[in-house]
Amino acid sequence: MTNTTTAPPAPSAPAGRTSGWIRTPHARPDATARLVCFPHAGGAANAFTALSAGLPEDIELLAVQYPGRQDRRAEPCAEDVSELAAGVAAALASRSDRPLFLLGHSMGALVAFETARLLEEHGRVARLFVSAARPPAQDWEEPDLTLVGDEELVAGLRQLGGIPEPLLRDPEIVAEVLRLLRADHRALLRHRCPEGTAVAAPVTVLLAAADPKNSLEQMADWARHTTGGQDLVTLSGGHFSLVERPGESGPILTHHIRADLARAEQVPAPADASADASADASARKEPLADLVREILLDGLEGRAPKLSTDLTTLEAAAREVMSPDAYAYVAGTAGSGATGRAGREAFDRVRLVPRMLRGTRRTDTSVTLFGQRLPVPVLLAPLAAQQVAHPEGETATARAAAAAGVPMVLSTFASRTLEEVAAEAGDGPRWFQLYLPSDRAVGESLVRRAEASGYSAIVVTVDATHLGFRPAELDRGYSPFLRGTGIANFTADPAFRASLPAAADATATVLRWAQISTDPTLTWADLARLRRLTRLPLLVKGILHPDDARLALEHGADGVVVSTHGGRQLDGGVPALEALPGVRAAVGPDVPVLLDSGIRTGSDVVKALALGADAVLYGRPYVYGLALDGRRGVEHVLRCLLTDLGLALALTGCASLADVGPGLLFPREPVGAYGTHPLARTTSDAPGSSGTPENGERR
Repeated sequence: MTNTTTAPPAPSAPAGRTSGWIRTPHARPDATARLVCFPHAGGAANAFTALSAGLPEDIELLAVQYPGRQDRRAEPCAEDVSELAAGVAAALASRSDRPLFLLGHSMGALVAFETARLLEEHGRVARLFVSAARPPAQDWEEPDLTLVGDEELVAGLRQLGGIPEPLLRDPEIVAEVLRLLRADHRALLRHRCPEGTAVAAPVTVLLAAADPKNSLEQMADWARHTTGGQDLVTLSGGHFSLVERPGESGPILTHHIRADLARAEQVPAPADASADASADASARKEPLADLVREILLDGLEGRAPKLSTDLTTLEAAAREVMSPDAYAYVAGTAGSGATGRAGREAFDRVRLVPRMLRGTRRTDTSVTLFGQRLPVPVLLAPLAAQQVAHPEGETATARAAAAAGVPMVLSTFASRTLEEVAAEAGDGPRWFQLYLPSDRAVGESLVRRAEASGYSAIVVTVDATHLGFRPAELDRGYSPFLRGTGIANFTADPAFRASLPAAADATATVLRWAQISTDPTLTWADLARLRRLTRLPLLVKGILHPDDARLALEHGADGVVVSTHGGRQLDGGVPALEALPGVRAAVGPDVPVLLDSGIRTGSDVVKALALGADAVLYGRPYVYGLALDGRRGVEHVLRCLLTDLGLALALTGCASLADVGPGLLFPREPVGAYGTHPLARTTSDAPGSSGTPENGERR
């Protein structure tokens, strides 16, 4: 298949071909959604029988039957993909009473895509799933099967799987399979799709890990063919994993379909087309217990979550699947680990007081930072070299963050470039974390690239100009960066490449990175120089002392992040949560203050907000989710965290973040390392008694 500048018009449905297109392996008259499945080249509707049987009662599967096979054998095979799409679209016209989800496997993905284009003229496609198929405008590099002998074709079928070996030994069956395969392949080769052609429906790409025909790089370009966003899910198995492993693919499809239906129920169409598209996130929030309800209903059907909902247990689970080197890098802390332990203990010492009968069926978790309304007071912390946890690294994290509505802060030391991650994040807010390199030209180039790629704030980390003493990494002699992982933003940077010696190999590139990636000579004057480089909001991350918070503001910072770097820098340091009240007192109520280090649960987030934070950065648990289940693992972690957060707010009587203040906390001794605990300044036990600006909005 090759690209062309124009697409042929879709023909009308062939006469007499509207009734035979759809098969229903398991009729479910009470289903709330329909999943329309398109088979591969040479395939038939019965390829989806097992998948249909495994779907829950609220999803009815409709399998497409192409002409020329089985009960439609007397009809000629379709001449091109557009003819197939027109026939299916016409057949589905009478089935639009419930949301339609389309699923195409291999060649069927192209038919599903073209069908979606036709159906969207009437706005009737909720999501498009594509499996084992390159994007429609890409050259599939397929040979002309009329020039390929039968024996070679059969050998190829054996390699791909999908047909049991006994059937491949039956001459009559083989002859029929090859007839259909060649006919469908002719239609595939005739198909043309312009580069900019897109559907409005979101696209979920299903990629089997051992598929010999498709790679992650090839499948990523599906994002160019949708304006509704794209995510990628990795399946185990080979090319036919979708239909051969319905126990794995079925729950994935069910999750996406139910999530889309839930979102649709919560977002009524505005009566006026000019209605404010940026209405508060609270108007669109799911009921608090949606995730809880979803899990418990799945339990009635014998399905339990793949990952634990106890986010404090994920580290131990991830350790079982990560390489020892990768685990040492992600989980390791400085020295004896005292700072990391103290960070968790600080949260455990703070106690929340529940409040009753406050009418909090829904909670508004939105927060305004630097003039931008964020749906939740949680951002993903910048964790470097995420490819050590999962091959997709930061791109999987970006897709999960976008799906969950959580802004992502991308590390300078990411294993994917800031441009790649921006493409995956879509329209969601994203920030860029910057380590100021000693090569000033490279630093400026990184800032300019972040601005150009839609990052809306710069978070400059100041607590790692010297690398902490981390025994877990040192004992293994391991650094991902010296092995080339985590330096993608440098190797893709024109200023960095210009600084390399001529004909530099991989070793020379890594050595150059090591020379300039950080700068131990930095002073506050360098922050002032950075301030002059960009108009983006500038936060300083790694602040624990109130005087440093004041100095950051004096030299151009717009906000600060109270952080111990997850306990990875100074052993025996003060916990971030205990330093938070003093920093808040030093900068006043109007400067955005964020906190990271030690946060694991939704209740931890509420505690941080009650002690003066406007929002938090959430770190290691999402990388453990990434290691355990890729993009789905990250999304699971975030859904659990946000559900826990919403319930913690409701159970403490808070309808919004403006209600969160020190009055939620049980009175105790001051925890502030350099200042007074806010509880010493209030006698009210009412939510929102202090700690937020007078207008009740967290900035």
